[in-house]
Amino acid sequence: MGSVWQDYKAAWIAAGLIIVALLLSVIVVPEDEQAVVVQAGRPVRVYNTFSAKADYGQTDAGIHFRIPLVEQVIRIDKRLLSVDMQQQQVLSTDQQRLNVDAYARYRIIDPVRMVRSAGTTERVTQQLEPILSSVVRQELGKRTFQSLLTAERGKAMENIRDGLDREAREYGAQVIDVRIKRADLPEGALAAAFVRMEAGRQEEAKTISAQGLRDAQIIRAEAEARAAGIYAASFGKDAAFYDFYRAMQSYQVSFAKDQQGGKTILLSPNNAYLNHFREP
Repeated sequence: MGSVWQDYKAAWIAAGLIIVALLLSVIVVPEDEQAVVVQAGRPVRVYNTFSAKADYGQTDAGIHFRIPLVEQVIRIDKRLLSVDMQQQQVLSTDQQRLNVDAYARYRIIDPVRMVRSAGTTERVTQQLEPILSSVVRQELGKRTFQSLLTAERGKAMENIRDGLDREAREYGAQVIDVRIKRADLPEGALAAAFVRMEAGRQEEAKTISAQGLRDAQIIRAEAEARAAGIYAASFGKDAAFYDFYRAMQSYQVSFAKDQQGGKTILLSPNNAYLNHFREP
């Protein structure tokens, strides 16, 4: 065995070096990663680049090669990545201070640009965090607090996503979605907001009640005017009947029982008020 090693020592060393070189040159790229080969700090090629239309198993994932010690490999996640915004206060258009907490989902679609601009996905996340905070503050500063409780909140999220996506393209990233985890009033401000809302609703109720009373008075005056017109017209057609009808109405009111169940009226038989009782 020793003689074999001595006879083929150079061949064994060469074979070992070749095996080591092969192991160092092999790159295994899984489906969920992109691999950027960098030479002298400059990206030269990319394996398994993200493609929205590529089916699983039909990508460039698998075994690839590089030049050992000359080319380096930067691995980039193809899956969705997250950037969280630090909670901060935003002033709405109705002068409400809101505690806002949001996050965004993004992926790397241009790995070469990402390597040139940021180097790693961690650096991309760090760069996008202040941008997300700025875009959220600008967009929510254009809206009222109540609008965030309606369907208008969806439009605000679209605007934030589009604004962040324009900035993320500079880092080779695409923003998929932005969501607000919470947008609450500070402690103590919520009770004050409810008091203001209650006062506003009470003022609105008073306004509606006053309008109702005004309309009722108008309707009542119009009805009385119309009734007076009808009475006048009937008097012109038959004065005797009109006098009789009004007298009957007066009798009904005068001789009706009161709340205690009885009433006493003392009148002379010759009183003019009782003329219609003496008529045939």
